[in-house]
Amino acid sequence: MWGTTGPLSTALYAEGQAITGIGFWRVLLGTAGLALWAAFFQRDLFRIDKQGILLMGLLGGFLVALFEVAYQFGIAGAGVAGAAALLYTAPVMVALVAKPLLGERLTPLRLALAVAVMVGAAMTVWGGSQGGAGLTGVALPSLLAGVVGGLLSAMSYATTTVLARWAVPRYGAFRMLFWEALGGVVILGVVLPLAGHAPAPPPTAGGWIYLLALALGGVVVANFLFFAGVRRIEAAPTAVAATIEPVVGALLALLLFSQHLTALGWIGLLTVVGGVAAGYLKEGTPESEGSPP
Repeated sequence: MWGTTGPLSTALYAEGQAITGIGFWRVLLGTAGLALWAAFFQRDLFRIDKQGILLMGLLGGFLVALFEVAYQFGIAGAGVAGAAALLYTAPVMVALVAKPLLGERLTPLRLALAVAVMVGAAMTVWGGSQGGAGLTGVALPSLLAGVVGGLLSAMSYATTTVLARWAVPRYGAFRMLFWEALGGVVILGVVLPLAGHAPAPPPTAGGWIYLLALALGGVVVANFLFFAGVRRIEAAPTAVAATIEPVVGALLALLLFSQHLTALGWIGLLTVVGGVAAGYLKEGTPESEGSPP
């Protein structure tokens, strides 16, 4: 579901939507849809204690807002391929911090698979870049801003994974998703106008359709499935599995926009799929399930 973000955003750019407003509107619509559903079917979603507000609404909301802004800087400075490659350093970050913060195992295999999948994701998006030019010719200040933005988006994603591992078993996936999204909307709604980038609505009916699809798939469904996964398995393998996103994006770009992968891109795709599959084969063995943390 996250892999649909690139193609839908590309369609939104073609409709004239400003890049800085996409994150705000998609999170706002996703939050509104979840609130409407909860009002009819699960009103206890709105009940939360002070600790939950601080951790999910404030910290989680800050992470959502940081991701939305930082990733756009990553794309603008380092290009789509460079930003996506930097974003998928997150599984390595999760593998490193999950042990001291959550007590999860940091096995050599987990770390090796995280690195392999990260490298494969970078090869996939690099091999799928238009014209294969990569970052050649990008001005150094712009490139540095893009690298910082990409790494900050990765840090936000990694921290959200660790936070979800703690919060979802206590509050549930729906409550985690709603309160962090609501916090992100509030923070973006305040910060973006102050920064001179007040989010404007889509200028066309087609833009609203793409934005609704982006909110439903890339915000509500994707995050619910992600949190449901992190409730059942540990943070490190969850983050590794989620790295399938750029592969999905590359395949959708191939099917919808005829953006062909290079040989390097296909090798990266196979590396990602192989790394994820190997991780789940290992995690699902009786030895792994019964081994102590």
